[in-house]
Amino acid sequence: MGAGGRPSSASNEAVTYERRKFLKLALRAGLGIPAAQLLTAYGPIGVAARVASAQESAPIRIGFIALTDCASIVMADHLGYFAENNLSVEVIKQASWPATRDSLLNGEIDAAHCLFSMPVSLAAGIGGQPDQILKIAMTISNNGQAITLKNDLAAAGYGDLGAVGATLGQLENGTLAMTFPGGTHDTWLRYWLLAAGIGMDQLQIIPIPPPQMVANMKVNTMDGFCVGEPWNAQAVAEDIGFTAITSQDIWQHHPEKALVVNPAFAETRTEELKGVMRAVLRASRWLDDPVNRSEAATVVGTPAFVGAEPAVIEGRMLGNYDLGAGLGERTYTEDSMRFFRDGLVNAPRRSHVMWFLAQYRRFGYLTQDPPYQEIADNLIIPDLYQEVAAAEGIAVPDDDLAPFEVKLDGVEFDPASPEKEAVRP
Repeated sequence: MGAGGRPSSASNEAVTYERRKFLKLALRAGLGIPAAQLLTAYGPIGVAARVASAQESAPIRIGFIALTDCASIVMADHLGYFAENNLSVEVIKQASWPATRDSLLNGEIDAAHCLFSMPVSLAAGIGGQPDQILKIAMTISNNGQAITLKNDLAAAGYGDLGAVGATLGQLENGTLAMTFPGGTHDTWLRYWLLAAGIGMDQLQIIPIPPPQMVANMKVNTMDGFCVGEPWNAQAVAEDIGFTAITSQDIWQHHPEKALVVNPAFAETRTEELKGVMRAVLRASRWLDDPVNRSEAATVVGTPAFVGAEPAVIEGRMLGNYDLGAGLGERTYTEDSMRFFRDGLVNAPRRSHVMWFLAQYRRFGYLTQDPPYQEIADNLIIPDLYQEVAAAEGIAVPDDDLAPFEVKLDGVEFDPASPEKEAVRP
């Protein structure tokens, strides 16, 4: 309080801030009451109470990026699984991963089809600020990403680390693209380069939104990129690039996309979040039946979602890869893009969070070890997935903190000693 018992300037600013916050939330919740009338009738406290009530019926906004692996979100809506859970959901296309990050943080969307490691990157201060917390509710896809190089670099071949090192090592002013600093695509790209003996300072690595990768390759903005499908397949279809390696040949069954949520949404609308997770799990199970993938490719391929020909999407969804540049074809079965795998896809593991943090140290993003366990504990929502999975009769794997092997170089990661991975060449 100020002199004479009057509210201080700081107190007035706090009230003004709260009023603005309540008004914004009220308008978003759709109360349909003019702002001035709202405050006159109810005051800040009354507005807060009415907004809390209105939130229960406000649509849940779920963002996605134009990538094939948005399919579990899109198909949960298309197949009516959100409606079956009495949810009103708006599925909203995002322009880029930074736009998705910002929309999640400011509450414009409540949840998103998102890079599994985006919350990890933020917590580490790479793709945002350490105090910008987003939560990982569940994993929604494994596998199905790739690294594409322009046809002039076809000598690198497929999966040949020695040829990659020799070919890319000769580039002058070489540039490769990924989609978000510290994101999954950035990590697959940098891990692959290190395995091929290429240092982080030998090539320029830039961020480009996924749908813009092929267009940028056409105008020689970069020599290659790491992104999700269908943009690798699209580069092959247009004969401007070839697939040098898939992400499942880097780390088989790696976490790729996750259902990432705004913490306030998770805390205040927990039952609705559980409903979203149930719907996404059902869509994930549906997607993992190969019979359904043609329909999924047709729906996801429309301009409202990915905007690519269904045939380009369907081939790699089914694990049939034309590599391009005369390198032939490869077929993936159990390690193609997967959404369910009897629930093995969907449980979010703290060990995976810790692995990404260790890679940030290897890549030079971090100069000292982060608090591995603390960050992992903070980003994964405790017990939420287990509760939803149990209600759906889905077994939860008991490997949250179990060691695992990365296929590309055969290195085992032990979450009990993440610092050993962090200092590995």
